[in-house]
Amino acid sequence: MTEKIKILFFIPNLMAGGAERVISFLTNNLDNKLFDCSLIIIGSKKDIAYDIEKSKVKFLNEERVSRSIPKLIKTLRQEKPNIVISTVSHLNVAIGISSYFYRKSVYVARQAAITKISFNIDKTPKKSWTPDLLGRALRKMDYVICQSKDMAVDCINEFSVREESLKIIRNPITDDFKINKENTLDKDQLNFITVGRLVEIKGHLRLIKILSKVTTPFTYTIIGDGPLRDEILSEAKKLNIDKKLRHIPYTKKVADHLSKSDFFLQGSLSEGFPNALLESCAVGTPVIAFDVPGGTKEIVETGINGFLVDTEEEYINHLNNLSSFNPKSVSESVYKKFDKKIILNNYEEFFKEIVKRK
Repeated sequence: MTEKIKILFFIPNLMAGGAERVISFLTNNLDNKLFDCSLIIIGSKKDIAYDIEKSKVKFLNEERVSRSIPKLIKTLRQEKPNIVISTVSHLNVAIGISSYFYRKSVYVARQAAITKISFNIDKTPKKSWTPDLLGRALRKMDYVICQSKDMAVDCINEFSVREESLKIIRNPITDDFKINKENTLDKDQLNFITVGRLVEIKGHLRLIKILSKVTTPFTYTIIGDGPLRDEILSEAKKLNIDKKLRHIPYTKKVADHLSKSDFFLQGSLSEGFPNALLESCAVGTPVIAFDVPGGTKEIVETGINGFLVDTEEEYINHLNNLSSFNPKSVSESVYKKFDKKIILNNYEEFFKEIVKRK
């Protein structure tokens, strides 16, 4: 019998988020006849948003990734994995450092953002060291997984990562979503929705500004929480649309809210690969999004599952003159490209190939 490929997946925590969703999905669903997967979580058992009951899990119980490096090195030496996978910038840096102390594994970093934009937005002093260290870490890795073509270009241009070490694998539709509504616009009030962390790069404030100029009666649901919460709610009140807005900090029933909405609105300045937008299409709800760097343009097909726009004026015009979409066609447009079986196969073939090359 062929020996299984041993993979360690490293992640800071399992709070609600795109990277956390994808890593927990892979750990649970890779073929257990071929792969021996373990999930190493830097944090503790609190705030777990995803099912990991089927996974082998180890908690390092560290509040900060930077303090976990001795435990990371110890874990690598004890487990002796064939493949090590880490995700999000600060953990990729920590694994890059740890890799100097155990070189028998194939090291793979999974990028989660277009760094050219995210670093420019977050200019706090504590982030000033990140681009240089992240660049060194990514160049140290054997491979870097990117979620979109734009992300691969970002890795080359911003960090001088070798093109031959890059692998583009999009995010999967992780759940078996059902289309349980008809997208009808002939009603008294339309329902719009946005799902995402309340931070500057997600563009909630410009969506509030846009919605204040929409003449069609609507309600707007925001699902998510973050440091801009009060500013977003205050701006909605200032622009006199606060009574049309409903804020839900967290829910496990995102799909239900998506399926009851008429359009998903994305205001992001950039995206890695927007899971909430992808899931909206999966349940049959079309989207309106800005054409920004990242994976959005690889999901949205104008006129088929929504609209991509370049300006706020174009966004407002679409909202004031909405078109109907067939929910089944919207759903099929993403399942044919991002069904979990397709993406799982992409990962499995990649893992088998890189172990052969070692």
